[in-house]
Amino acid sequence: MTTDQLMSIAVIALMMAAFIWGRYRYDLVACGALIVAVAAGVVPTASAFTGFSDDIVIIVGSALLVSAGVARSGIMEYAIQRFAPDVASVRAQLALLVVIVTVLSAFVKNIGALAIMIPIAYQFARRSNTSPSVFLMPMAFGALLGGLMTLVGTSPNIVVSRVRQEMTGEAFSMFDFTPVGAALAVAGVVFLVLFYKLVPIRSRAAASIHEAIDIDNYVTEARVVGDSTVVGKNLADLVKIGGGRAMVTSILRSRAQHMTPFPDVKLIEGDILLIEGAPDVLDRLVAQAKLSVTGSRDSAGGKHAATAVEAVISENSRLIGGSAQRLALYDRYNVNLLAVSRKGERIQERLGAVTLRLGDVVVLQGNPQTLPDILRELGCLPLAQRPILLGSFRRGIVPLAILVAAMAATALGLLPVPFAFFSAAIAMVLFRVIPLRDVYDAIDGPILVMLAALIPVSDSLRRTGATDLIAAWLADFASALPPAGALTLILVVAMAVTPFLNNAATVLVVAPIAAGFASTLGYRPEAFLMAVAIGAGCDFLTPIGHQCNTLVMGPGGYKFSDYPRLGLPLSLLVIAVAVPFLLLVWPI
Repeated sequence: MTTDQLMSIAVIALMMAAFIWGRYRYDLVACGALIVAVAAGVVPTASAFTGFSDDIVIIVGSALLVSAGVARSGIMEYAIQRFAPDVASVRAQLALLVVIVTVLSAFVKNIGALAIMIPIAYQFARRSNTSPSVFLMPMAFGALLGGLMTLVGTSPNIVVSRVRQEMTGEAFSMFDFTPVGAALAVAGVVFLVLFYKLVPIRSRAAASIHEAIDIDNYVTEARVVGDSTVVGKNLADLVKIGGGRAMVTSILRSRAQHMTPFPDVKLIEGDILLIEGAPDVLDRLVAQAKLSVTGSRDSAGGKHAATAVEAVISENSRLIGGSAQRLALYDRYNVNLLAVSRKGERIQERLGAVTLRLGDVVVLQGNPQTLPDILRELGCLPLAQRPILLGSFRRGIVPLAILVAAMAATALGLLPVPFAFFSAAIAMVLFRVIPLRDVYDAIDGPILVMLAALIPVSDSLRRTGATDLIAAWLADFASALPPAGALTLILVVAMAVTPFLNNAATVLVVAPIAAGFASTLGYRPEAFLMAVAIGAGCDFLTPIGHQCNTLVMGPGGYKFSDYPRLGLPLSLLVIAVAVPFLLLVWPI
């Protein structure tokens, strides 16, 4: 073994130890490993930053932005309310999410299937008052398992099919992967649903101060308009959208008629509703029912999309003792009052008539360019910024259509995955699904930096020839094993290598070794090549071996050491199920 090979293995071993230790954040560990690798000479200086242009970084960053666009649209919340309104228990929610992701991943790129379902996971987490981390890692693992079932589900299957064609003149077909892949998917899904509690409950690692803000009794005023989905329906149908976390406190049918909000009251066009709840629930209820909280008042004031902020009425505020109507907030400042929260008191008046007091928390909507100056003039102190979507314009089905178009383009071979997802991310901005000011909040910077730094470090194993040396050792060792043992060894090796190379590169490195085993031992190559594809597609031990694992790391707040807690027993299960099924389906 050469010095460079030893240094490459040592740098990666130390990096993995630092990840598991968890003392420093993962992006800092990765950057430190890159510096050490360059200093040791195993990564050339000219190649140190090639990771920033790697396809994986583009795919993950774009997928985060696309997922945020789908979440912002509210279409997934509508789908939950429409098709799964009564799924309440955490285990049932998890089962539904994992099954859908797994099935979708068999027919579309697994990272795309995962991106579709992440917003639903957030919605389920809010509904069951739990952390999204309960759902996200099992969903990522389900996406990996689903990708094993068809040729197009994951990149290793495509590469293995090409390797077989080069070796035998016949490629694997679309559903050659299905018998073994389906068995693994079923076993894996059952395991994930039964043992999801092996994952520690985490909060988002990059959480900002806004998560400490706990204001859940805002009152907003919403009008039932002509295209509202609740026209002619009972009030109970509207309240159901809020999942029990919002209540209608009053219904104003005319200037003189205040109706008691009984559940069986029929809503008609023109009704004005006073609704109390948390901002996210009010937003969901207003968006899905297509209610109007601003009437015809446009506070954007030009080309900028209107934004909403939370602010506290301070001691010297000119709002104290006045109301939105008396102060003419819209006419004088081009600002809409969307909601008011008052501690210890329920507001029963129409929003514009509420006499504002010191300490009231208000949601004001206006032009993002002028709103800071207006807040200072009004004497309001803005709270730490958090997303307030109440009253914002939604693009409905547009973001989902963009994502479906991107996945269809990749499935049909019209576009490579990185370019398709990058185009989808740009489309989200061009169609104003996500305002420009929110774009970089949706992209998880630490995750992207970690990936970009790790790529040249991991590639040092191949560059220094360490992978070839390890392959030779394995070939010598496997020659003394029975067929099942040799097949197990290939599967384990592919699983062990894929965290350090991307999964397609793992196939290119390990598949020739597998073919050599088969040739040397006098076996047919198909089972060994399938084992390589399964191992390369099943990285359950780290967040860096596959984009799906990386995609959920930041949103789930996971630590590096969290992955093996659920992933190690799942990996053992995959090995136990895959080997006998491979020998049964692909006799050697």
